[in-house]
Amino acid sequence: MKQAQDLTPREIVAELDRYIVGQADAKRAVAVAMRNRYRRERLPENVRREVAPKNILMIGPTGVGKTEIARRLATLAGAPFIKVEATKYTEVGYVGRDVESMVRDLAEAAVRMVSDERRADVQEAADEAAVERIVDVLHPETQTQQPQQTNPFAASLGSIFGNFNQPQAAATTQTATRTLPDDEAAQLRASAKADVERGFYDVRLIEIEVEEAAQLPIGMIGGGEPGAPGGDMGEMLGGLLPKKRVRKKVTVADARRVFQQQEAEKLIDMDAVKREALRRAGEHGIVFIDEIDKVAGREGARGPDVSREGVQRDILPIVEGSTVQTKHGPLSTDHVLFIAAGAFHVSKPSDLIPELQGRFPVRVELGSLTAADFEIILTQPENALIGQYKALLGADGVDLEVTPDAIAEIAQIATRVNEQTENIGARRLHTVLERVLDEIAFRAPEEGGSIVIDAAYVRTRLDAIAGNSDLSSYIL
Repeated sequence: MKQAQDLTPREIVAELDRYIVGQADAKRAVAVAMRNRYRRERLPENVRREVAPKNILMIGPTGVGKTEIARRLATLAGAPFIKVEATKYTEVGYVGRDVESMVRDLAEAAVRMVSDERRADVQEAADEAAVERIVDVLHPETQTQQPQQTNPFAASLGSIFGNFNQPQAAATTQTATRTLPDDEAAQLRASAKADVERGFYDVRLIEIEVEEAAQLPIGMIGGGEPGAPGGDMGEMLGGLLPKKRVRKKVTVADARRVFQQQEAEKLIDMDAVKREALRRAGEHGIVFIDEIDKVAGREGARGPDVSREGVQRDILPIVEGSTVQTKHGPLSTDHVLFIAAGAFHVSKPSDLIPELQGRFPVRVELGSLTAADFEIILTQPENALIGQYKALLGADGVDLEVTPDAIAEIAQIATRVNEQTENIGARRLHTVLERVLDEIAFRAPEEGGSIVIDAAYVRTRLDAIAGNSDLSSYIL
């Protein structure tokens, strides 16, 4: 597969088609937005600074693919991505999350992404060091321990807070413990290392020393928004305190994972990770704001609402472009792509404050899904529902076959229930399929074998419920 920056808008749409049915207009809009990011990177510096992303407003009922389009786009682009709900935020000064926390969440997502990439880069070296440490535990007579240096600042803090954690004092010097001749020790280590690498000792229990973060007393932990500078005083001071060392018995396989993680952290430059994460979040980050219609003011409403117009006004400077302080450093939102989505059943896009409307110049409307769309969703995408259920029941030795007429019947019933009750889009298929396969899934472990589901079986399971709108409201 091509690199994300090499994909044309048509190829991006083709990738989205593998997972999402229909909604061509929305796919085209996000494909162009994604391609424009790489077009911008090829521009001269003075022009590049002035090109802002064209934020997108998706309008459509629930369950038609709004969130999935944004999520798949972020995966395709390899970009930091977060999904937030506008209803969780309140105006600054009121109880609740302030809107700047979405930017801090984006920074956290970017740091995790870059950390995972760096960890993958050093995995081989970290695993080799982890194996050496396991050999040290298995054959201590072959190792020579090196002197360890203590952190004098951590030691002084440890003397202040030591009564709360009782950390074991770190030795300033350690003596050599090798008791075998060099040649014999090297031969024994090489043999043990080969055995560890091929899993010979995986189930053997060994005792290792595990570091635990120092805990401050409750009265000394400052409050604040998690992720904000100074918002988590416990985390800040905890990093300065000496680690608490605890000896635990674990299997060699578990010890290898623990040591590998510790060694990887030693090999990763976290300052470089944070710099790259902030750059990537600022240049390529995607923030998906769901339920934006719920903070739109309704006609006839009186006065501002701390969870509606006030939230819109707080979102505005972030979407316009501002710099937010995170615990990893300042993050500029000038070139972050914002995708807002909402059903707009009660309110209209024009009910958003005019300034915010202007910051979402690309509008796309997603249509309701039809029975034909449901048939495709059930069978064709890579994560098709029928395929998932076949795989699940196959784990119990059941060979499940769903005939084409059964798929058509399921799609028709899902469409009918959506029309008669609340339209929840493709999510209705999950409910309908669970009802159809409920009895089969219950009996599968005992019966096994091959099972064929046809239209008659589907009608037997669903007709009585689907035909009664009162029952459908509760069951389907």
